[in-house]
Amino acid sequence: MAQEWFECKVRYDKTMETGLLKKVTETYLVDALSFTEAEERFLEEIEPMMSGEYSISDIKRAKIAELFESIDSSDDKWYKAKVAYTLVPYEVDENDLSATHVAEQLGEDIAQVFKTLVLHGDKSGYFVCVIPGGEEVDLKKAAKVSGNKKCELIPMKELLPLTGYIRGGCSPIG
Repeated sequence: MAQEWFECKVRYDKTMETGLLKKVTETYLVDALSFTEAEERFLEEIEPMMSGEYSISDIKRAKIAELFESIDSSDDKWYKAKVAYTLVPYEVDENDLSATHVAEQLGEDIAQVFKTLVLHGDKSGYFVCVIPGGEEVDLKKAAKVSGNKKCELIPMKELLPLTGYIRGGCSPIG
């Protein structure tokens, strides 16, 4: 049986910067084989950091296909990611916004250029796929990974109002 990711929600009294206690619910991510193991592993991780009363309010399977862990031991174990990037400017050709054209302009291998595609799933709503520039999105795989039965690319006219980005400039990071 393959390991899965589970989202565990915990409700507890958090000490705020002002010193006041506030009831909060936070979601954490844990890998496990079952709901029971997810709860056990979560408790192992969280109990040393908690003081006072807390309760697990929800555990559910996470719709995560792949998770990239940081090699930096000082990074938080839950959800946070540090992304290093370099801005590489290039001339935009309104007549050819293809990844192949961009790769040629930058002198890069097409495998090093990625496309950000915005899709709409029948269950999850909008989601983003980032794929290598020379590839096409497999809508059946995208639907399955995102927890949908089917999905489709959003119409071009919806891209700017929905994301704030134009075709050829849609960012996966925001």
